[in-house]
Amino acid sequence: MISLSESSEPRLKIRARKDGYVPEPERTDLAVRVRDLHVTYKTTFEKRPTLKQALVRFGRGVRATQTVEALKGVSFDVKNGTTLGVIGSNGAGKSTLLRVLAGIIPPSEGNVETWGRASTMLALGVGFNAALTGRENILLGGLAAGLTKKQVLDRTQQIADWAEEGSDRFIDRPMRTYSSGQNARVGFSVGVHMDPDILMVDEALSTGDAGFRERAAHKLEELRAQARAMLFVSHGLNSVRELCNDCIWLDHGRLVMRGHPDEVTAAYLEFLHVKETGMNAEEY
Repeated sequence: MISLSESSEPRLKIRARKDGYVPEPERTDLAVRVRDLHVTYKTTFEKRPTLKQALVRFGRGVRATQTVEALKGVSFDVKNGTTLGVIGSNGAGKSTLLRVLAGIIPPSEGNVETWGRASTMLALGVGFNAALTGRENILLGGLAAGLTKKQVLDRTQQIADWAEEGSDRFIDRPMRTYSSGQNARVGFSVGVHMDPDILMVDEALSTGDAGFRERAAHKLEELRAQARAMLFVSHGLNSVRELCNDCIWLDHGRLVMRGHPDEVTAAYLEFLHVKETGMNAEEY
């Protein structure tokens, strides 16, 4: 049995690292502001020992630490009504950027401000409790998104209906029985039906069957038409061109270029020395 409690979320969230930084008051024109954002973290790994080290350490490896600069001085604004595509190769810092904006990881340096309720779809279905039903996870997801008890209850059936459209009824079964596509349906439906001011999507359209991808793209287009802000991370350049009206290109943690999606994706492909075809436009 799930117990619901009232919940609310402030419209302005600040994640600042610079001393003396004074945030701006409520903005009606901006959804996101990023200034000189750096994210640095350390990772440990085991090095292959030399013969001498192996003898001294009885065959055990040597632990080493590596510093990774995931983002390096990234700055940009996102106005309301903007759908910002974020492109770049693996390891460019795209998902790290969204995780900072969502408050999942803190910045090492720099300032991040967001105005409004954010809904994050970084990995559809991640965070659900497999022992609970889809409907129960919808309730939990709504509360986690900052909605009140009444708001969650009012839209639970709408979310369930969208998730189940065109498929067998599964919403009241435990989620451990779901396929990956059914998980994606529920996760996406929760995210887009929470009336977000800022929607952050990381490769959501690459999951699920063709019917789901078409409905998902249509729903994202509806949200964009409502003058809300969306950040869309994708390797699918065609999807970026179709859904976005602005685009940034990250490479090794740095912002290389910002502009119209057609111009930025063309420059990105030229940088990769790739001749685009209809088959590979969804792979980069």
